[in-house]
Amino acid sequence: MLKKIGVLTSGGDSSGMNAAVRAVVRSGIANGMEVCGISDGYLGLCQGRISLMEPHDVSDILNRGGTILGTSRFPAFREESVREAGIAQLRKFGIEGLIVIGGNGSYQGARLLSEAGMPCIGIPGTIDNDTPGSDFSIGFSTALSTVVECIDRLRDTATSHKRITIVEIMGRHCGDLALYASIACGCEAVIVPEHEFSLDDVLASMDRAIKAGKRSAVIALCENVTDITELTREIEAHTGFETRASVLGHIVRGGVPSAFDRVLGSRLGAYAVDLLRTGMGGRMVGVHKGELVNYDFSEDDVRLHFDEKLYQLSALLV
Repeated sequence: MLKKIGVLTSGGDSSGMNAAVRAVVRSGIANGMEVCGISDGYLGLCQGRISLMEPHDVSDILNRGGTILGTSRFPAFREESVREAGIAQLRKFGIEGLIVIGGNGSYQGARLLSEAGMPCIGIPGTIDNDTPGSDFSIGFSTALSTVVECIDRLRDTATSHKRITIVEIMGRHCGDLALYASIACGCEAVIVPEHEFSLDDVLASMDRAIKAGKRSAVIALCENVTDITELTREIEAHTGFETRASVLGHIVRGGVPSAFDRVLGSRLGAYAVDLLRTGMGGRMVGVHKGELVNYDFSEDDVRLHFDEKLYQLSALLV
């Protein structure tokens, strides 16, 4: 059995990461291991900013957004010499296995470390819900609730002023946040990267809304699909309705974690410890149909699919 493990958070922060960190620390200690927290992701790892954690270090963090360990983006970790420096730091502190909480980029670092002989377990922590191997990632639920609240508020103003509102939502290259929000808020159109963007289709949706006598229309737009400013001009020119653009941006990332994200983070954190404890490494954990699952990092196509039925539902319910 491993005697000492490390945990870090990497990439974009997401609410619920603290629940996972807490579970790793307390589960590890309960199983007779020492647990070290690594500050600011792979950057802090290479700099040797590593410290032993005790149960009280993770008290009262379940309701806090972000990550108490800090995080960073560290592209230099792709370089073998940089990774070797990171592994040297892990060995210096006597760490025999590592748990990485983050998204796809973080997973790549964990995979490379595992291939170099340092067993790693990846936990999906990203609001985008685009990590393989899991139906949901930590932070998606909380971010979705924030998006829904924002769209509801924007709908109030749009209806009062007889206005069309385009809401740009984070997601990188995954449309899950925009899609789920469009259903939850009754958006008149949703634009996601999984379907080719068609201006004609969007304009037709606005025409139907106006013909039905609606005083407002809301379009949920996933970032990186099309230019929101240009789309706003096109829609306003076509419909004659005042059209406004709202970019939610990073406000979606923070905030008090939802109960779902707290439970998900706790389950995955403890599960990751169990895998390391039994000698497994090079695995990413997740939840599928409510059950805990794990896959090899090389299986990067598992569960990565767009829910077409949800997309069809969003159009049906307009």
